[in-house]
Amino acid sequence: MPKLVKTTTELMRDFFISIGLQSEKTFKRQELYSWFKENYPDANKGTLYCHLIKLSVNAPGRKNFYLRKDGSDDILFQIDTDTFRLYDKTTDKPEIPPEVEPLEGKGQEFIYEKDLQNFLAKNMSIIEHGLRLYEDEENNKIGLEYPVDGIYIDILALDKNNNFVVIELKVSRGYDRIVGQLLRYRNWIKRNMAENSQTIRGIIICKEITDDLLLACDGLDNIELFEYELYIKLHKKEIEK
Repeated sequence: MPKLVKTTTELMRDFFISIGLQSEKTFKRQELYSWFKENYPDANKGTLYCHLIKLSVNAPGRKNFYLRKDGSDDILFQIDTDTFRLYDKTTDKPEIPPEVEPLEGKGQEFIYEKDLQNFLAKNMSIIEHGLRLYEDEENNKIGLEYPVDGIYIDILALDKNNNFVVIELKVSRGYDRIVGQLLRYRNWIKRNMAENSQTIRGIIICKEITDDLLLACDGLDNIELFEYELYIKLHKKEIEK
């Protein structure tokens, strides 16, 4: 089984050469995965996906990666979520389109959700024993606000059996529409990052589980619901006089 004797970027360049990538010729994400699976089966699909985003000048999730100042990471142009071609400096615009501001998560509530996210990320065992943040060491990327085609998973984790866990947070009530979002993330991870031996579970954490959320999850496998409680305990200290 061949080991990775070059960097992932160098191996991706070898893939480009192998398919004769030039001018307007395109390739699909799955073609890249299949080539690596055949030639370098030790390569991680999550790492390959991160490199596709990092090397694509117009990928929305690119801003989350460290980029070389000399422009050597400006290699690809993303046609759609699965299709890529070489970047043409003369015609392509590298600017990343602005993200659409979500209706939820504004003002003080957004701050609370970030606080909840950061707290749970540092205390994953509160959710489940053996749970840990997903880490892509080569790209220096962890599973907080993990980019998925221009939108972000609140927390992407691995459990004690090295299976993926997608975690979505709501600081107030959790409604049924979050289920579709979670299923989209879960299926995306299955298609683009998970190995055949890995399963993908979903967890929704919110202040209050609504009846419509319970109904929406009825009969769905590998989805768990949690309600959280926060409290503050004060200890008065006497001032010396």
